[in-house]
Amino acid sequence: MNTKLVRTRLIYLLWTAMTILGLLASPSPARADETPEATQAEPTPTATPKPPHRRPIVVVQSYSTDVDTITPGLSFNAFIMLVNSGTSTATNLVVSFNPGDFTPTETGGVVALGTVYPNNRTDFKQPLIASSETWGKRLASLQMTISYNDEEGALYTEEFLLTFGITTPSIPAVTATPTPSPTSATILRPQLVISSYTTDVSVLQPGSQFNLELTVQNVGNAKAHRVTMIVGGGSAHGSIPGGTPEPGGTSGSGGEFTNFAPLGSSNVSTIGDLDIGDSTQADQSLIVNVTTNPGAYSMKISFAYLDERGNIFTDDQVITLLVYSVPSVEVSFYMETPPFFAGQPNMLPLQITNLGKKSVVFGNMRVMAEGAQLSNNVYLVGFLDTGGYTSLDATLIPDQPGPLELLVTVEYVDDFNQSQTITKTIPIEVQEMPIFEPPPEGPDGPGGFGEPLPTPEETFWQKVWRFVKGLLGLDSGISTSQGPIESFPMEMPMEGGPIQFLP
Repeated sequence: MNTKLVRTRLIYLLWTAMTILGLLASPSPARADETPEATQAEPTPTATPKPPHRRPIVVVQSYSTDVDTITPGLSFNAFIMLVNSGTSTATNLVVSFNPGDFTPTETGGVVALGTVYPNNRTDFKQPLIASSETWGKRLASLQMTISYNDEEGALYTEEFLLTFGITTPSIPAVTATPTPSPTSATILRPQLVISSYTTDVSVLQPGSQFNLELTVQNVGNAKAHRVTMIVGGGSAHGSIPGGTPEPGGTSGSGGEFTNFAPLGSSNVSTIGDLDIGDSTQADQSLIVNVTTNPGAYSMKISFAYLDERGNIFTDDQVITLLVYSVPSVEVSFYMETPPFFAGQPNMLPLQITNLGKKSVVFGNMRVMAEGAQLSNNVYLVGFLDTGGYTSLDATLIPDQPGPLELLVTVEYVDDFNQSQTITKTIPIEVQEMPIFEPPPEGPDGPGGFGEPLPTPEETFWQKVWRFVKGLLGLDSGISTSQGPIESFPMEMPMEGGPIQFLP
């Protein structure tokens, strides 16, 4: 019992000693008003989050074919579905295919899909032919390029590689005899392209009415029948030869007419038949929307036609039209001009006024004329607000009398950063300088100073009166209205200084 008691007491003493040592080893808690400098953390600046970049992202969601197996030389249709997984709308979506293992047909390898909104899908069909290069391959690829713009006009381009399985038919064993090489069959189909286009108005502005002239050429290897042009984009549909009859027609109401709209007729016009290699002219009257801002705008034009077997084809083309904003100014005299004399200097009170709906920054204003000398004829205009004006007072010295044309030019920079010039012609009339004859030379010339005035004729009674005056001892000489003119200097202002005349 004593041994157990001693053991119990030792265990109790050991536990007490360990508890005391643990309390001594633990750090004392810091008071609230005593914070060590080592534990003070400096404030961390918070980074301002940047707004996310909004842009469209068009990707391939899925693709399939209308055949189970693809063999070399087989014609089939590829159905492709695209989706806009971005946060902005994709506009002017164009899909193009590069020939390689597969050759695109009917569309020419270019398909325009228009606008795709965020989280929206669009699908289309592309006819293809497996080329002979796929012989012996298990997989063949088709390169597809997608280009589109965002809402601010930035261009994006994406490239995709579509892969298809190829089934090569087995060839039975044959004897080693010479055989002709297989030749791939030629596909006969028309292909319409726009080789050139012009407008009858050189500078298109908001509100301009113009005529668009197109040169359409058949570059295919078959004749195109019943060609229809659809401005703005469209398609044709109808019955397939040998199939079930369907309602046919041409759809042109889904085109893009925000900036350009048809005028005087609809956007659908008939061209007729077009043989291989032939070209024809087509035109369409259009108007530029008054709300259109200056810039480069694309226009989609579709051609729907039939081939020799009655198959329906639609070729889409895209052209670009430039819209300018030309300043509207008036150049004239701001006051009535005095008469102009040949060889004499005179002032040209010219003034330029901004009659447009927006402010413009102009460059130099210059006035020139053939057959005249000009000075102070260049002036830097600068900024002119709507209705603002500024003047140019040039000095003109015409060389000869007659009509004279003043050529006034004003420089500015257009919306495409190109230097342009506004020209204005102002006609004026120059008169002959009047001739002033100088007075006679010398005091003794005809009519000069000092010449005695001619004696007036006397009547009979004047002669009798002079006789009586002589009898009375008075002056009986002939009287004149003026006596002799005294000598005095006289100045006349003339060119070259004053000239003095002495009697």
